[in-house]
Amino acid sequence: MAIQIKNKSKVEIGVVPTHLMFVGALAPDESGKLPRTNSGDLKIVSGMRLLCRTSPVKLNNVQVTLFPGTDSKDLDDMFKGLRALKLQVHLIMMVGGANPLNPKDEDAVVEMLNSGLAVAKKYRVKHVSSTSFEEWLSGKKLKGKAFDNAVKQVIKLHARCYKESALEKSSVVAWHLEFLRGVEFQNFTNAAKAAKVVMGINKKIRKKFFKVMVDAAHCGDSDLSISENEKVIKELAKADALGIFHASAKTTRGCLTTDDGWIGALLAAYAPTGKLKHVFVELFHHEDPALAPLRKAVKGHGVNTTDGRTYNKTVTDGIVDVAHRLNNLAARKLIKN
Repeated sequence: MAIQIKNKSKVEIGVVPTHLMFVGALAPDESGKLPRTNSGDLKIVSGMRLLCRTSPVKLNNVQVTLFPGTDSKDLDDMFKGLRALKLQVHLIMMVGGANPLNPKDEDAVVEMLNSGLAVAKKYRVKHVSSTSFEEWLSGKKLKGKAFDNAVKQVIKLHARCYKESALEKSSVVAWHLEFLRGVEFQNFTNAAKAAKVVMGINKKIRKKFFKVMVDAAHCGDSDLSISENEKVIKELAKADALGIFHASAKTTRGCLTTDDGWIGALLAAYAPTGKLKHVFVELFHHEDPALAPLRKAVKGHGVNTTDGRTYNKTVTDGIVDVAHRLNNLAARKLIKN
């Protein structure tokens, strides 16, 4: 399909292709091999090829989940295939089986993150992300001194990765840390708590390298209001610690029409800061087996919001929505670049 909607802002638009599903597309099997189609294409590449072909908006980026132990040949094919689509590849490093908050697990977590950073350096990736505050769907809520100690441990761990992976002399220009909603995480569940960690890491390494990824869905499901999140966004921007923005609908994580004002409000808060560089549309498939525990734990998550469309079309509609939002922010001279 010919490009019909031009992105008139300088903000780059991308997709987190979770709509393809972790099971059967994004996550490797036990031997580290990534899922392929009958014709031998990696499913993540074929899925993004279709999206690029059908989207009336040109996509600039794709943010791919990277699991430890993924087959090196498959990684070669993935980068080659996605870059053939003229997409810049961002990585989301996945951590599992170890708790970043536990000093006893520090070596294990560092090893996983450093392996992901090695991939980023090998393929000259500029932006990496991770949800490495704590373990997914695990742990307990910490208060007072215990929480303060957890903050110190997460800071120590990431500063160590920065040093051991020699990121200062690498292709990587920023590491974006993503907080998650309550239930998924127990402690780092809002933008203010994430900001405390990121600013602490940057102070420790004496460089403004780490950023807070702001996901509208997680903000909407947190205990902070829109205005409170807007305040944190301004503070992060002032500290040069404001990172990637995820346009994703709270609770359902489905069609962006199920969002209740968070995407628009937070994009508008980002726009005048001059730090709005990357916006990623992110939808989850409501039947992804990997997310079954989350559907069970969170009421309203996993509702079918496609309204009869394919997931490719539902994501495309989200891309179009974001493009129009950016164009109208630019038209009103609200985006500062």
